[in-house]
Amino acid sequence: MIIPALLLILSCSSGISGGEEPGIGRRDYSAGVSVHDPSIIKAEGRYYLFGSHMEAARSDDLLHWTGFASGVSRLNPLFSDLFTEMRAFDFVGKNDRGTYSVWAPDVIYNPSMGKYMMYFCTTSSYIRSTICFALADRAEGPYAFGDTVVYSGFTGRDMGRTNVEEFAGPSGPERYFAPGSYNNMLWPNAIDPNLFYDEEGRLWMSYGSWSGGIFLLEIDRSTGYPIHPGEDEAAGVDPYFGKHLAGGYHNSVEGPYVIYDGETGYYYLFVSYGSLVSSGGYQIRLFRSPNPEGPYRDRKGESLDRGKTLHAPYGVKLMGNYDLPSLLTAYMAPGHNSALIEDSGEIYLVHHVRFDDGSEYHEPRVRRLFRTADGWLAAAPFAFGGGEKRALGLRGREIGGTYYLVNHGTDIGPKIHSGVEYRFGALGRITGPEGKRSGSWSYDGKGAGMVLTLSGEEFTGVLIEQEDESGNPVLAFTGLSGENESLWAVRYR
Repeated sequence: MIIPALLLILSCSSGISGGEEPGIGRRDYSAGVSVHDPSIIKAEGRYYLFGSHMEAARSDDLLHWTGFASGVSRLNPLFSDLFTEMRAFDFVGKNDRGTYSVWAPDVIYNPSMGKYMMYFCTTSSYIRSTICFALADRAEGPYAFGDTVVYSGFTGRDMGRTNVEEFAGPSGPERYFAPGSYNNMLWPNAIDPNLFYDEEGRLWMSYGSWSGGIFLLEIDRSTGYPIHPGEDEAAGVDPYFGKHLAGGYHNSVEGPYVIYDGETGYYYLFVSYGSLVSSGGYQIRLFRSPNPEGPYRDRKGESLDRGKTLHAPYGVKLMGNYDLPSLLTAYMAPGHNSALIEDSGEIYLVHHVRFDDGSEYHEPRVRRLFRTADGWLAAAPFAFGGGEKRALGLRGREIGGTYYLVNHGTDIGPKIHSGVEYRFGALGRITGPEGKRSGSWSYDGKGAGMVLTLSGEEFTGVLIEQEDESGNPVLAFTGLSGENESLWAVRYR
């Protein structure tokens, strides 16, 4: 039985005590910075976020961000020549608002070229898009336009304006067309590029949004151009678009981001489901694989192949819409994330988020990811505050108390996950809202690993100490179930 999403009222009677109403507020993380689809890189002693609409921000501490580029125009300092020859927009033209779209960039340093490389997309419709790259000597730019490398939404009349025929293989580009148009049920929308190195130093680009799903191409480190593979239909490999990784048939799978963690030996594929607006159910999902080319699987051992047109059950749902007592408003539509592994081994998740305030205003958020005992990643319930750590060496009475639980479920929709209170006893018993026994908890003091069993469902995770976004100290559990659900349990101290 899968328990419903819960929001619990807290009081604690012993140990690390609580019981007072938490302060309510929101730290000013962004100082007005509003970066959509934020991609993070650490470079030259600083952290940088690059996002859609040529937005960019910098930070020295992952807490406070200052913008330094904004708006798709010639005045934006991020590019030196994007609007000089207009090659980035030759194929797509202007969008339906009569302006140019520059979306979802990703920046990576390439030591083979001695350059920072920005891959970004231009688009004018839900299928007619391109992925381009640009080069710079510094992370902040300015970036000089390189070339357009992947096209989508083309027609037979467009072949002379693209590189499709050059790399489509012996069978040619005809397979990319449904009668009269580009077949976006099977083939990708060329947006949302993400670059990553594998453990052998090879460079890869994942990309795609809705349409035919998420694809993967290897990138030549010496040139920045894709290395187009041979055709292998049985293995899901196309000579032009590359390896199919997930999604298809216009399901809401987008914003891929892959990181390799040498500590666990896994490549982690993050994607977003739903629609990005506040009511659209936007959320972050997670798959993993021991190989960069996949297959990427969830905690049930399932991959998201094209045959799974109902995609909600697949992929670990790290977070969706949620509310906790100390938040000014519920958090809505967290998604289109990136991630960063520090030299120290700490992992950070970066995403944008909207709020339950009647607007579509959004801000970036950074939060810690913690490795679970079985090699998955679980997200801290609150944004990074600088002091997150595993809660080591506690005794049962220091853990017991009443917690706010939020089960994110696997739904895709506008529901805000909130609920009722559960009490954790000092000896490992969990009591539900009606005073009935609902499960148990166990805890490893040496590694802060924790397992919650609720109504027969087991969540494997980590007990952590952090502050919430109002500065209240909390003790919190974050963990995952075998049914791809994330559970947060928060006790105000």
